[in-house]
Amino acid sequence: MNNKKLVLSLLTVGMTFGTAWAIRGQFGHEHGAAWAGAIGSMAIMLIANRQDWFSKAFQVIVSGAMGWGIGGVMSYGMVVGYGRDTEFVNVYYGLISLFVIGGLYGFIGGGLFGLSLSNSSKSPVAWPQLLVEMVVGALLFYFFIIQQYEWLMTPPRDESWAGVLGMAAALTWFMFRTKQYSALRVALFAGLGGGFGFAFGNFLQVLGHVSEIKFNFWNVMEYSLGFFGGIGMAYGTFTSHWEDTTEEKYSKQWFPILMLVLIIPFTMWQQNFRMDRLEKTITPLLNASDQAIELSVRWDSLLLILFAGIYWLNVHAKSKSLGYGDIKKFFIGHFGLYMLLSILVTGAFLSTYRIEQYLYIVNFVIILYLLTQVEVDFENQLISWNTYAKNFGIVLAFIAVLAYVAASSHDEIKGSHKRFGEVIPLETPKP
Repeated sequence: MNNKKLVLSLLTVGMTFGTAWAIRGQFGHEHGAAWAGAIGSMAIMLIANRQDWFSKAFQVIVSGAMGWGIGGVMSYGMVVGYGRDTEFVNVYYGLISLFVIGGLYGFIGGGLFGLSLSNSSKSPVAWPQLLVEMVVGALLFYFFIIQQYEWLMTPPRDESWAGVLGMAAALTWFMFRTKQYSALRVALFAGLGGGFGFAFGNFLQVLGHVSEIKFNFWNVMEYSLGFFGGIGMAYGTFTSHWEDTTEEKYSKQWFPILMLVLIIPFTMWQQNFRMDRLEKTITPLLNASDQAIELSVRWDSLLLILFAGIYWLNVHAKSKSLGYGDIKKFFIGHFGLYMLLSILVTGAFLSTYRIEQYLYIVNFVIILYLLTQVEVDFENQLISWNTYAKNFGIVLAFIAVLAYVAASSHDEIKGSHKRFGEVIPLETPKP
């Protein structure tokens, strides 16, 4: 494999996923993660430039979206706070917890994406069976880990990570049992990248806070998760073997396209463009409440989503095939809409107080340029468990170094939490 081509391809996907995941920070939850996952999945498909994948593009994209979206149920506010503590044991626990959470995001996202790439009429994936097994896995793991053993990661917050871990375990067993080793390889590297990215991102957030630079370092943490998770998912894809399914006939993919252009966007709008949130955001920017602007943002954003959705559904209805140009057009439109909604919901169109919103646009332009320059040569590599275990150990050791540096870099700071030891108040209570 040409290493220069591979590195540039990985960088492009990393920037795409990182930017999309940073935008997701404005929306959160499953719907935001799913939209970001869809954008990252499209970037991989565009760089791969395989016609047999384009014919089932929306099925693959929605699989990646749903996989990354599942992780959106997990709470991580408390563990981020552990990473801001001054004691090594708490900081390392926080970073390792984020490694687990980020790893679950990437593992399931990469796994479902890889399975969809492998899916064909000759070797169909038993999706209903897989979904049932993942649900059962979630219930069993949550019951035993949380309710029976009470192994809590984020008390008193929600412990949904245990259910997601059960889904990941069921997905792993399914891929092993059905010999979907390429999909498993994508899942493993996406999980390793996502886990490292989340832990490293929290480390960067702590140092950013200590530096007192006025910037949204929480968003830096989110970018890091997407960047490294995207690199891992792309590496697993580009270095695995995939059967050529060119003989597969193109068929309409109505459910995936409906999910991507209407259901996920509408859910995101309903959850985020509420009047109370818009008033809280926009009023400080204007030094007064302006209901006309707030109403305009609320309903104009919905119109944008509906118009875009109807447009893409109309395009899909008329299409007789899917090719590189079709997917790139959808990539630009879907990515652009995501950025625009972020600018609207943050009020960044009224003020430059959220400079990262404009950095998304800079990233977007660079990504579009890189997509015209990159190509990749696939390489057939098998899963090397010894190598993966060594890399896994190196990552855990490196996270320990990050934890030591972070814990030593500051005194008590706002937003820190202790998982172990006595909780020390930030301020002495007044008599």
